[in-house]
Order: sequence, then structure tokens, then C-alpha cells
Amino acid sequence: MKFKETSDDYPIVSIGHIELGEPKKMSAIIDTTDLAILPTRNVVLFPNVTIPIKLGRESSRRIAEEAKEKTMPIGIVCQLDPTEEDPKLGSLFNYGVIGEVLQVIQLPDNTSTAIVRGIMKFKITGKGMNLRMRESKISATIKLIHEIAPKEDDKEYAALCDEIRSTASKLASANTESPSEMDLIFNLSNGNIGRDELVNMTATHVPIDIKVKMSLLSKYRVKERALELFNELVKHEEMLNIAQSVHQRARESFDEQQRRVFLQRQMEAISKELNGEANDVADFSEQASKRNLPQKASEHFIKELDKLERLNPQSPEYSVQYEYLETFLALPWGKSSKLNSDFAKAEEALNSCHYGLEKVKERILEQIAVLMHNPKGKSPILCLVGPPGVGKTSLGQSIADALGRKFQRISLGGLHDEAEIRGHRRTYIGAMPGRIIEAMRRAGSMNPVLMLDEIDKIGNDYKGDPAAALLEVLDPEQNYRFHDNYIDADFDLSKVLFIATANTLETVQRPLIDRMEVIDLSGYILEEKVAIARDYLLPRLRKEYKLEESDLQLSDESLALIVESYTAESGVRQLEKSLASIARKVVYRAIGGKRASMPIGREDVKEYLGIAKYSKDRYEGNSFAGVVTGLAWTAVGGEILFIETSLSEGKGEKLTLTGNLGDVMKESAMIALQYVKSHADKLGIGNERFEKTDLHIHVPEGAIPKDGPSAGITMATSIASAFTGRKVVERLAMTGEITLRGKVLPVGGIKEKILAAKRAGITDIVLSSENRKDVEDIAEKYRGGLTFHYVDTVSEVFEIALEK
Repeated sequence: MKFKETSDDYPIVSIGHIELGEPKKMSAIIDTTDLAILPTRNVVLFPNVTIPIKLGRESSRRIAEEAKEKTMPIGIVCQLDPTEEDPKLGSLFNYGVIGEVLQVIQLPDNTSTAIVRGIMKFKITGKGMNLRMRESKISATIKLIHEIAPKEDDKEYAALCDEIRSTASKLASANTESPSEMDLIFNLSNGNIGRDELVNMTATHVPIDIKVKMSLLSKYRVKERALELFNELVKHEEMLNIAQSVHQRARESFDEQQRRVFLQRQMEAISKELNGEANDVADFSEQASKRNLPQKASEHFIKELDKLERLNPQSPEYSVQYEYLETFLALPWGKSSKLNSDFAKAEEALNSCHYGLEKVKERILEQIAVLMHNPKGKSPILCLVGPPGVGKTSLGQSIADALGRKFQRISLGGLHDEAEIRGHRRTYIGAMPGRIIEAMRRAGSMNPVLMLDEIDKIGNDYKGDPAAALLEVLDPEQNYRFHDNYIDADFDLSKVLFIATANTLETVQRPLIDRMEVIDLSGYILEEKVAIARDYLLPRLRKEYKLEESDLQLSDESLALIVESYTAESGVRQLEKSLASIARKVVYRAIGGKRASMPIGREDVKEYLGIAKYSKDRYEGNSFAGVVTGLAWTAVGGEILFIETSLSEGKGEKLTLTGNLGDVMKESAMIALQYVKSHADKLGIGNERFEKTDLHIHVPEGAIPKDGPSAGITMATSIASAFTGRKVVERLAMTGEITLRGKVLPVGGIKEKILAAKRAGITDIVLSSENRKDVEDIAEKYRGGLTFHYVDTVSEVFEIALEK
């Protein structure tokens, strides 16, 4: 027989019809152009291996019987999908083995099994003619593949086979899932069989993934197959060891639990003999008598206590009821904290923790004064709204300290389940009180300060709407009878001072906003941040890193540089991180014996923090017509944005908007273009310009989504500037929405936008005349250095913004 190398990198038989070699038991020949195929499910046969194959399909049984009757070779090929009942040629793996049917056995359950011996491997190359066997549904054109066995003196192969034999024996002795197959491997591996037969037999019977077996079958070098098989056996052995370890730990845990239950019962029996019948009911009754329970709550408790008395202490329901009564009595029924009546001390406590925020602190001190004057009065629900890092959460703690009340924080960010607020009904496994009642239990007082943090980040889904559940909590007219599903009794929340925090009110439901008094915390100016860093952040960092005052000192000029060049925020969170980075480097140098020179000056900041991340003056100038600076509000404070307009020759039908703009900004752009078109004569723009010019409006930083109504006059000015060629006045920014009639409408977030303008080096701001009251309500120190231009129409905007 002749072989030749092919592009598939294995030798194939080069003639069409091949007679079987020794042992020569079959009179037929192998037709490589028309071989009948017997598909198998999860069975991969290897050469020189004899196995039983269950014939589940009637067609498979007929093929096997005809092959046995005519001594006809057939192809044994595994299906890709074992659930497919009527596989086609395309539903089979590419590789198979020529099989000789030695015997077809009829079993008592009317099923058949064929004993098949593998002869030679082949690869399917196409569809066969299906002429030689009338019972075959599938036939194929194949390439017979001659496998290359290692030499007899190959010591590496011999050692590899010994390892396969050893590992297979270990798996056979440890395996309990497929004992028959593994026992067969064990018996064969300990028998006197050749190395090649050992590899193929183990590969046939080892319980590994079918795709892995097909990968093994595809190897035409037996040594490579042996190496991959050994790797799979090692993986299988490791997984089996892990499973056994897990089972052992579970068994030990179960045995320990059984031992504990037995000892607990013995202890209970001994306790009964020594002290009489244990009476949990009497213990709970004694505890309840020391609580100032309301009448209805007391009646409910007695009813639940009767249930406990009727239950068997060994039943699971007993422990559930016991835990409920424990939780019920752990609540601060009628227990209140003694309030601070020294207003000067309260004011000092508030000022000692927060710098600036005069209006905010003034409103909080008003509320503290009211609560001191009338402790039994109802408290309003305060909502602190502002960007991250301005001190909303710490203000809540300061209010509690000033009043002498307990403080508990409840994080609502990402909350989706209404039961997290109202509690779970006790019919559910693992039921527990809601977060409100749990916070009251931890506080141990009826009049704590509860902070509802991140109220703007509450979600809702099929489990309910937590924001709707909060309506009862935050309504002073209802919360004196708050009903938690777990406690199942009314609880008085009217003495609680609730303080909510949010970055924005846009995602908060309107009914919820109506129940709260909103207090804005816009942010800090440069001087305030420097003072906060000097008087609050640095002392805190010295304490945290165990540094003396002389070990960590920064001049005001250095702090100002850090604020301007290494942070870009309304609050001081990034500022604190930058100062912490400096403190770490100081400690690092001290440990290494290199004491840092103090104080750290402006010229030393780069050494500690690296290259500046931000430019103090972000204003980009007015070098080009069509570029306008706008002011925007975001959840993290005010920002400046640039509107760029470019003109190109075209048919005038195309308006291109880029920069990740939302629907509102796209509408503003269309309104702005329409306004400029309708007032083209006043601007000195010929109508033919619009017919021959395509317009492209772009807002840089395209990765950041942008939306909102504040960019109307900015876009209109950008378009007018591009068409007229008139540049925008230097260091001027604007904010405001427009109508088709050219009226300029007011917008919100004025203080945040003013702070952003100051950070960017802006000197003039154009905005609606209706925003004048918002500007006048802002302290002079925030407005200093800015000139405000109040307008009513877009034409006034053009008159102020565009150079003559």
C-alpha cells in the first residue's frame, strides 16, 4: 500500500478501494467513495478498540445487521448534537473509524447492541453515492488515514504510557459516576496490552468531553494523542480531587451539625431536670414590661407571644417566632435621646466641621433653633442637593451632633425592592425588617437623625417602587403610624429628623420632592477650598497618617495651585485625594530616611503630584468665527462647553450635529438655525448663502453625553458668527434657551455655572433677564470678577456677543 503527504499534514491512502489487512475476517473491501455511516451519540471509537454500541434507532439496527450479514465495513462517526434523531452528513464530526460489526445482540428490553471493532481512521471529504448498502441513510466519501506509531525503543513514549496506565487506574478506583467504563479501563490498564492499544482504549472509555475525544481522534501521531490524553486525565483527576474534597467538607459539616443538635437536646434535657421547664415566654413578658409599648403594639405583642407559647421548641417555626419577638422588643419603643439645649454649642459644632455654606448653615441653624424651642414639634424633611464632595453626608452627622441626637445613615443608591423600605412579610423565608425600622433599631432612640443618602438613585422594577414607599416615611402627617410588613405594628417616626441627599432632582419623583424642603449646596470657590484644605483636610490627614504639624505643611499658594491644576470639581473630594497622595509620599520618604523639606511650596507640587492635569484657564480664545463658549449644569457641578460651527459648500439641505448630543440640544440647534435664517437680512446674510451652504455643529468631548435646554443662545450665536464671519467677544460665555420668536428663556443651575465660568477664566456672562433674581441671590464673593449681561431677545445676545 502506498502513502503520500497531503495538505492536511497526514498520510492518506492513494487508491479508491482498499482491502482490509490482518486479521482478515471480512470478504468485502473498503470503498472510499461510498462508505455507509453509522452515527453514534456521545460515543467515539478509536482504531483497534472493540466496544458495544447501543442501537437506539431502527435505521442504525438495520445498518448493523446488514453489515454483519454481508461482512461489510461501515463508518462509525459521532454526532455533533446527541439529541438529533435523524442526523445528516453535515450533522456529524469530520473524523470517524472504519468499523467491523462482530455481532448484533437482541436484548430483553427489545433493544439491540452491536459489538464493533475499530479498524482504521478516516476523514469525511464529501457525500457518498449510497449504492452498496440499501439500509444506510448516510454514506460518505472518505480519506483513509494511516496513523504513525512511535518506535519500540521510544523511552519517552513508554514513560508516557506508564503514566496514562497509572492515572487511569487511580481514576477507576476513585470514580463513582461511570464505574463500568472506568473499571474497564482499570482492568485493561493492568492487563498485557500494547501501548498503542492502551492509548486508544483509554481514549475511548475515559469520561471526558466528546469534542476533546474528537480532538484526540484527529491526531494521526499516536504519541501526540497520548500526550493530549494524559493532560486530559490529569485535569480529570484534579477535578475529581476537588469534588471529593468538597464532599468531604460537606460531610464533616453535616456531622458537626448533627453533633451540635444532639448536644443541644441533651443540654435542654439536663436544664429541665435542674431548673424546671425553660420559659422563654416569661422572659419575653418580663422584657416587655420594661418597655413603654403603645397600647396597640402591646396587644399585638401579647398575641404573638401566645403563638410562641403554643409552638414546640423543637419546631423550625419556634425559632422564627422567637427571632421576631426579639426584634420587636429591640426597637426603641418610647425611648428618646436627651436633646442639646445649648444653641451656642450647637452652632459651634456645626461651624467646626464645615467652612462656608453660610445660607445652608443658616437654614439648618433655624431648624435647630425651632427644635430646641419646641422639642415636640414636627420636623420638616430636609433634602440637601449638590454635586459630589460638597459635604452633604457630613452635614447630616454635624446636625445630629449639634442636636445631641443619634445618627444613622441609610444608603438608597441602586435600591429596587419596595420591601427594602417596608420590610418583608414573615411568610417568606429569611424575612427581615425594612431599612427604616432596622436603622431605628440600631439608633436605639425614637428621635434620631436618619440620613437617606442618594435618594436620586432609587430604581424600580417588578418588585415595586421604593420611592412610592418613601412617600409614607417622609410625610409628617402619616409617618407617626408607619407600618413595616415584618414588625406588623404601627411605629411612630414623627420624632425622627429625616435628611435626604441627592446630586440632582431630575430623577426624583415629583410627589417626593413636594414632601421635602430642598437646600442647594452648589460648591466652593477657590478661596473656600484653600481654607477647607488648610483648616480641615490637612489636620485630618495628619491624624490619619500619624504626622506632626511640622511633618506636613503646605502654603496657601501651593494649595491654590493644587485646586486649580490638579482638580476640576465643585466639592473637595479630589482635593482630599491629592493631599492624601502628598501625605503618603511624605511618609514614604520618612520611612526611607529622606525627610521632606517643609512647607511644600508651589515649585514642589509637581514633584509630589506630577504634571498638572488641568489648565487654570480653560478658555480657548476667540481666534475663529463660529466658536462660542457655553455654560452647562451637570450632576457633578457646572461645566463650560464649546459650540463649534463649520460651513461647507453644498445644497443647503444638510444640518450635521455631532458630539453625543441629546434630543433637547438637537432641537435647540434646529430652532437656532431657523431663527438665523428668518433674521438673515438683519445680520447681513444673503438668503442664497443658506441654499448653497451645508452646516455642521459640533460640541467637543464626544464621549460625554450632553443634553439640556441651556445651549439655545449659544448655538444661535455660533451659527450667526459662522455665517457673518464676526468673532465672539473675548472671555464671554452664555447660557439660555430660545424660542422661534427669538425670546431668551431662563435656565437653572446659575450658581454652578458661575463657579464653572470663574474656574475657566471667563469675565462676562450673557443670560436671560429673568435669571437676574438668581444671580442677586448669590453671595458677592461668588460673583466677584464677573460682569453679567441680561437680555430678553436673541438680537440683544448678538449685539453683545459678536464683534462689530
